[in-house]
Amino acid sequence: MTQEEQKYYETYFDLFLTDGWKQFTKDLEDIYSSYRIEHYETIEELHRAKGERGILSRMLSFEQGIEAAYASINDGYSEEL
Repeated sequence: MTQEEQKYYETYFDLFLTDGWKQFTKDLEDIYSSYRIEHYETIEELHRAKGERGILSRMLSFEQGIEAAYASINDGYSEEL
């Protein structure tokens, strides 16, 4: 892993430790869980909500994605040694 790549991941790991990140993800979880299918009256509203939940889901899994990418790079690097 290059120093630039290491810095890239360390910056994210620092972010994930902050109270702000924890508050942000908690708010996203609250929004995500607040969607109720019975609130939608048209198929368009349902499709919009599905798209919004998809975006929220990706945002909520961002931290795990960064961690998995970092682990994958490190696994690949250790295999080269």
